[in-house]
Amino acid sequence: RRVSSGTSRALAMLLSARLVALTCLLAAPLSWGYGVHTAAHSIVSSRVSSSSIVALGGKLTLKEKVVRAKMAAKGRHRLCVFKSNKHIYAQVVDDLTHNILAAASSVEPLMKDMAFNKETCKVVGMKAAERAKEKGVELVYFDRNGFKYHGRVAAVADGAREAGLVF
Repeated sequence: RRVSSGTSRALAMLLSARLVALTCLLAAPLSWGYGVHTAAHSIVSSRVSSSSIVALGGKLTLKEKVVRAKMAAKGRHRLCVFKSNKHIYAQVVDDLTHNILAAASSVEPLMKDMAFNKETCKVVGMKAAERAKEKGVELVYFDRNGFKYHGRVAAVADGAREAGLVF
């Protein structure tokens, strides 16, 4: 059976509309946590993990807030790590008073000339731990801030452990 040109145009428009809906779904911000439900199709994406939401700049989940509150109540401070493509930053935070007790980064003049690799990250962890110990902090918990515990992030943790912080 032959299809008229008007019908083929309508079919092409329908397919392009579906493609646009799919593109909008993929471009939707992940901080929403859920995918978009359309009336014509029930397109549902799976729940996005909370660590990836934090890494993308979203809000903390209730579970993560409770964990941070429990750790702060136990007297543990948070060793928080952030990494960019060029630098890495580590800071020890008191979650009860919301103060930064100690910090170190690869931007500092002593480490600025070093290449951005695991050895530099280890030095950053050691510097953060030394500065925290000067303030009397020894018990911390490691907040990887949504990054995988691998490579440079793990090197910061190893450096902090070597310098004497207890995780």
